[in-house]
Amino acid sequence: MDFATLIHHRYSVRAYRPTPVEEGKLAQVLEAGRLAPTAANRQPVQIIVIHTTGRAAELRRIYHREWFSQAPLLLCVCALPGQAWTRGHDGKCYADVDAAIVMDHLTLAAADLGLGSCWVAAFDPAAAREVLGLPPGVEPIAFAPLGYPADAPGPKLRKPLADLVHYEHW
Repeated sequence: MDFATLIHHRYSVRAYRPTPVEEGKLAQVLEAGRLAPTAANRQPVQIIVIHTTGRAAELRRIYHREWFSQAPLLLCVCALPGQAWTRGHDGKCYADVDAAIVMDHLTLAAADLGLGSCWVAAFDPAAAREVLGLPPGVEPIAFAPLGYPADAPGPKLRKPLADLVHYEHW
């Protein structure tokens, strides 16, 4: 689908069918993440693919909602701050920004392929570190279930453009 249709079509899916995600579709979603732009093209991110079958209780430690582990797959985007570009003027590390761009590419690619996802940031980082066995220097930034939607999108509520855009100055 064209980009304008895609960004209107994508929504946060909170109910999933048990239908497995085809390997080819998963590969396309992951490739979209790999191609995401990052500061200085450093790609200071890692994507963890988690199969959810039989892991619901363990995954609920990370995020308590049932739909979080309902999809057949769960993606976690992690940042590696030690490898990220840092702005010299103020020391701002772009690892979080880079990880967010990667997650956005993953969710848009999923929607383009008829898959659903939901960006989850309200998770327990300590539980995520433990369950996923993350080494020091790796920071979990966001999760997204990945599967076929079992719900339908509601209305897309957004602020008017005039409330979000400034021209020339604030």
